Amino acid sequence: MAISGKISVEVVIQVPVSKFFHILAKEFHTVQNICERVHGGNLHQGDDWHCTDSVKNWTCLVDGKVITFKEKIEDIDEEKKLIKYSIFDRDIGQNYKLFKSNVQVTETNNESANVKWTIEYEKINEDVKTPYGFLEFLEKSTIEVGDHLHKA
Repeated sequence: MAISGKISVEVVIQVPVSKFFHILAKEFHTVQNICERVHGGNLHQGDDWHCTDSVKNWTCLVDGKVITFKEKIEDIDEEKKLIKYSIFDRDIGQNYKLFKSNVQVTETNNESANVKWTIEYEKINEDVKTPYGFLEFLEKSTIEVGDHLHKA
């Protein structure tokens, strides 16, 4: 069993790329009001949710269990519509030495966005599960945000 690896999922949502990316890059704090699996989030360190030196606390439902973790944006590439996150501490830190998540939003046509989430991880030992549940959480949350934006 591998201790480290990468897993990814792609979701097509019926929302323009710019609209979905705007939520991720400028209004990420609103996902806690949109997604049923996101129980809460708050700013732990820094003055702005969307800059690279801010740290956020999150409480989410993953694999049927409530988990907590901290998240920090490592990089936002507006041109490529790519955001890189570092996820650490609490439940994630107990099981993974490294846990990074990237999201890239690309256009499929004028009305749809292809959202690709990639998780790069290193488990603390072989007994820790590959984080497919977290990937499913990201997939389902993307669909919820997409549905919310489509109706708005």
